[in-house]
Amino acid sequence: MTVVVSEPVAVPAPVPQRRRRLTLPMILLAAAGGLVLVSAVRLITGADDITSSGTTGAALRLAVPIGLAGLGGLWSERAGVVNIGLEGMMILGTWFGAWGAYEFGAWWGVVIGALGGALGGALHALATVTFGVDHIVSGVAINILGAGMTRYLSALVFVGTPGGGVTQSPSLPPIGTVTVPGLSPWLHTVERKGWFVVSDLAGVLGGLVTQVSQLTLVAIALIPLTWWVLWRLKLGLRVRSVGEHPHAAESLGVPVYRMKYLAVIVSGACAGLGGAFLSEVATNIYREGQTNGRGFIGLAAMIFGNWRPGGLAAGAGLFGYTDALQLRSGGESVHALLLLVAILLAGVAVWNLVRGRRVAALVTLVVAALVLVWYLATDTVPDEFVGFAPHLTTLLVLSLAAQHLRMPAADGRPYRRGEE
Repeated sequence: MTVVVSEPVAVPAPVPQRRRRLTLPMILLAAAGGLVLVSAVRLITGADDITSSGTTGAALRLAVPIGLAGLGGLWSERAGVVNIGLEGMMILGTWFGAWGAYEFGAWWGVVIGALGGALGGALHALATVTFGVDHIVSGVAINILGAGMTRYLSALVFVGTPGGGVTQSPSLPPIGTVTVPGLSPWLHTVERKGWFVVSDLAGVLGGLVTQVSQLTLVAIALIPLTWWVLWRLKLGLRVRSVGEHPHAAESLGVPVYRMKYLAVIVSGACAGLGGAFLSEVATNIYREGQTNGRGFIGLAAMIFGNWRPGGLAAGAGLFGYTDALQLRSGGESVHALLLLVAILLAGVAVWNLVRGRRVAALVTLVVAALVLVWYLATDTVPDEFVGFAPHLTTLLVLSLAAQHLRMPAADGRPYRRGEE
């Protein structure tokens, strides 16, 4: 009997598929397509406010504090520290920003507001990095501390001042605005023509060059600055390395504790800056509770942006836009958005079908059909839904983007030097 021994056949390992990165031409093409779609919805529905300069300007003002809070979350979580205490750090920023502006001037208020948020970040770092407290527990404690501390400080400082009290500060000196001379009036003229795409583009650009706060320009500049520091400098590489694998970073001589402290303190400063924006730019006065959950929404914008500055800015802009739309024009423009959402969901369904995700495509198509029926069967939407529209938009975007997200590998994990 002859036994034949066959040699093992080598099976080639599957080649991992690399995700295509977004390039500037792709982003510009997507933006142009979105503008054409929104312009078509404006012509069909007659809701001119969805691309007006007023809506764009309001969206920018509403997006800035959310974007700054999200930027704070980005710094912290890239270093491996979950920061749900952003809301409390923003609250500290609103109070300290108002106090600094009232006592020393508007820009001193900005600096002191950022320092107030940094104080909250330092406390969060002390609890989580040094003492190993659970990140969620520490974040909740920071939120509670921020609300209680500002109430106590207001009773000490603002009571007895003109217009001040336990829940609010006196009126604050304003921060200057910037308007591009010549360009702004011309864009407003083109916007009023009502032309397809051209007037919509003029409305969007007009809102970006008319009476823009100087602090808004600073906040916008922090987006590319953060990208440059975290993805181009050695310091940023060290910060990101402790968020991915702190023990490997430690073996290469990276001071893990120091990097975590730095990132969380910068995180608090960004959130505090967002709080100072609320008290000095959005309202020109500190009021208790004026953050209104924007720290949590900023965290959601950061997750939507896949822990990257560009995506974070897009998420903050989306929430700011829907919030501005419901504040300026109420149910009419939000009702027009139903048609836009139905078209976008139909496009997502086609994309899922092309990628072979039949179940996801079917579910998305059914939801798109339901939204379209809602739009065709009604003339407006209830006021209760209008107020909830920004939050619902955030939930929908997060649910659609969840399958493509990748958080830092060591985010939220406890770390002790020399221990695996």
